Amino acid sequence: MIFKKINPPLLRYALIVMVMLITMATIFVLSIYFGAWGELPDKKSLAEFQHPRASEVYTADSVLIGKYYLNDRQPISYKNIPKHLINALIAIEDERFYDHSGIDYRSLFRVALKTVLLQNKASGGGSTISQQLAKNLYPRTRTGTFYLTIDKIKEMIVASRLEAIYSKEEVLQQYLNTVSFGDNTFGIESAALKFFGKSAHSLNIEEAAVLIGMLKATYTYNPRVFPKNSLLRRNLVLSAMADQGFIKTEEKDSLVSLPLIINYKNFDHNQGLAPYFREEVRKQILNWCKTQNEQGNSYNIYTSGLKIYTTLDYKMQVLAEEAMKTHMKALQKSFEKSYGNSAPWLTNKELILKTVKKSIAYKNLIEKGLNEEQALDTLRQKKLMTLTSWEGEKELEKSSIDSVKHYMKFLNTGSISIDPGTGAVKTWIGGIDYKVFKYDHISQSRRQVGSTFKPIVYTAALENGIAPCTYFSAEEVVYKNMEGWSPSNSGNKDEPFMNYSMKQALSNSVNTVAVKVLEKTGIPNVLEQAKKMGITADLPSLPSLALGAGEIGVEEMAGAYASYVNNGKAVKPILISSIHNYKDSILDTFVPTVSSVQAFSEENRQIMLEFMKATINEGTGARIRNTYGLKNDIAGKTGTTQNNKDAWFVALTPKIIHVTWVGLDNHEIGFKNTSLGQGASAALPIFALWMQKLNSDTSYNYITRAKFIKPDAAVISMLDCEPLKRDGFFKRLFKNPKKKKTKNFKQ
Repeated sequence: MIFKKINPPLLRYALIVMVMLITMATIFVLSIYFGAWGELPDKKSLAEFQHPRASEVYTADSVLIGKYYLNDRQPISYKNIPKHLINALIAIEDERFYDHSGIDYRSLFRVALKTVLLQNKASGGGSTISQQLAKNLYPRTRTGTFYLTIDKIKEMIVASRLEAIYSKEEVLQQYLNTVSFGDNTFGIESAALKFFGKSAHSLNIEEAAVLIGMLKATYTYNPRVFPKNSLLRRNLVLSAMADQGFIKTEEKDSLVSLPLIINYKNFDHNQGLAPYFREEVRKQILNWCKTQNEQGNSYNIYTSGLKIYTTLDYKMQVLAEEAMKTHMKALQKSFEKSYGNSAPWLTNKELILKTVKKSIAYKNLIEKGLNEEQALDTLRQKKLMTLTSWEGEKELEKSSIDSVKHYMKFLNTGSISIDPGTGAVKTWIGGIDYKVFKYDHISQSRRQVGSTFKPIVYTAALENGIAPCTYFSAEEVVYKNMEGWSPSNSGNKDEPFMNYSMKQALSNSVNTVAVKVLEKTGIPNVLEQAKKMGITADLPSLPSLALGAGEIGVEEMAGAYASYVNNGKAVKPILISSIHNYKDSILDTFVPTVSSVQAFSEENRQIMLEFMKATINEGTGARIRNTYGLKNDIAGKTGTTQNNKDAWFVALTPKIIHVTWVGLDNHEIGFKNTSLGQGASAALPIFALWMQKLNSDTSYNYITRAKFIKPDAAVISMLDCEPLKRDGFFKRLFKNPKKKKTKNFKQ
């Protein structure tokens, strides 16, 4: 009735419309408040809100090398956020932050006025930090102007509730822990680590300004992608800080003149340091979480913010990867040159077809219902693709079959170093490039080990009473009961008149002698010796066992060889030392797995070390001394399998066991010749180059300058014999060197 008294009528109708609009708007807002357009979080749920936290992987020396996450986020407390970063945020995002209670009505009115009346699209959004926090905590899921309005009102309501239960400092902490910096990176701590390689508390003013500047548009102002844009935005933030009195004008002028410098750390699982190691750690932590959760706990590797402390040595791993890349790049070039145009990945159509049919692309096409020819036709179609080589990535017009042939030729490697006393893994290289070759040649692969198995044979011989100065003929023998199998020596050398001491035979890797040592020792005794040394692989009960026909993993080989340094006791390589929660409280610790069985006597341990020292000083591993100039105390063994398919090298020092395998993923391709494919050429240099780097770093003197304990006098006496003995005149007279001796192998 009150409206009837208002004149003129036009004003009366305008007021009626206004009241109706206000009423409708009020009803609309109330409907949102009471959940008609989707439930709103109450104060209790807001107070109990927990951010998903990325789990972090650290080296033994506490360097962060990786993360496991759905969203890359490490929430931190307010005290770890520098004051100048808070000031930068308030200056550029919400200058009245300390004056409002979640909603800045003055700013809203200003934005509405400029947007509606002045049609100024650059007037800003008017959202406070609290409203932005609400949006971060409960992201928008719908599009369109109508739903945008609903979401804006929801965010205002949630912002008011947040300010009612949290202090201003807590709101800032929550906001900086939730805000996105692009690239699936959330929170200021993760952003600081990614773009500057440091924690948030260590950020200086200009670095803080860069990150706060990104919040307006995380891609446009990404300092890695658009450094010029980022620099301009950083300087705008610094100017805003000066305008708000957070820094002096003189300081601002000094800071804006500084260049933009970032230290980008990509925690992508495919990249960064030790990717194969990090993947193996991930698998072990998943198993740990499963076991823990079965016991009533609740841990998730991707959201629980676990801190995983590993045994890896950061600098050692860096140097190991550098050494591997240096050698493998040169070796790949020599490998391809040795084959030339006759390379199997170019000419062997049957092998190429077999490899194509094993590819994921081919299998996917078959699963879609294509027949073999249709699938192959599809794979022959050329398209733009990126191919990786040691020279870098290249975008080329190639077919999927071309891609298969390209990657067929790559030599790969598996390399590990461990502490012989504990099994703690110091370096782990599962392959040449995790992005392209996911298969880990340490944790997943078992290959024939060649002559690196011979020390186990010789150890068994000593344990079974064969004296170290026992001589064995190098004469080649045809074993009739082994289908005429006739092992020969490297380079097809036949030395029918020579007899080797065990030390000389092992250090020079004489195959014919190794088989005879195996025969005299007995295959069952050698298999038992392997078990005592931690070898769990199923080994063949055949004479070829002496030449490393058994397939054993790199890890097992490292653990077994550790017994020669670790008082006769094998170890199991260990990757993780402890697991902590996000507050750094210890959840679990892992102790070394050292065998309780002494695999051999102390006397025989010393004898075997002397045998393997001779391998390095004068035998098949002599290039350690004469090519790489290493003067460290080193023992070792080289290994090469049949047709040069696998190259091995094992190095023993008083403080480190290092095992390297080199070969191709495809077992049907080997090295063209032994000179290139033998363990001394293909595998040994990775260790040698790495040890050179360690020698140049005084922080590793405790490893590089460590000395083997001098053998007992009794051991020295037992080894006091001529390395070689030649058959006497009459024996030589009646022996035909061109005719191979035949006999049955004694089982």
